[in-house]
Amino acid sequence: MIEEHKLDPSFGPVGATAGRIIFIAGILLSWFYLSAVVLIVLGAFAGFSNSSAIIDFDRRRVRFSNNLFGLIRTGKWIAIEPSMTLRARESKQSYRAFSQGNRPLDVPQDDFRVLLCGTGQKEIMTIGKWDNPVAAREACHRIATGLGLAEARLWL
Repeated sequence: MIEEHKLDPSFGPVGATAGRIIFIAGILLSWFYLSAVVLIVLGAFAGFSNSSAIIDFDRRRVRFSNNLFGLIRTGKWIAIEPSMTLRARESKQSYRAFSQGNRPLDVPQDDFRVLLCGTGQKEIMTIGKWDNPVAAREACHRIATGLGLAEARLWL
């Protein structure tokens, strides 16, 4: 069984919104100008590119993937070893963009993430993100039992 978890937009929430607006503008302008295809390609790349984590329970492997244009997956599979553990912790990220008037726009994102850790509790990659700590704990337990891993002490 393969499970996929969408993580974050590649260019943040502001870049993704701007990319989608450029994509729509390119579609509308393509009726009048053939060169608007450039806007469509650039807008689709910025607006739809994201990152995700793919878990293959049958083959016991995981992959961190950057999805270019939202379709083309990149990344290598990581084989699960018995010494690896899973952890859940709170994540506080903030995206910042500046307007033409040089005013900052801060977009905070607080969520809970499940992380794959290697030997020495070193973080390897993010497996998924959830909005509340209860869902993150349940997912950490479910993924750990599905992959046959030990569940580390939660950082929540």
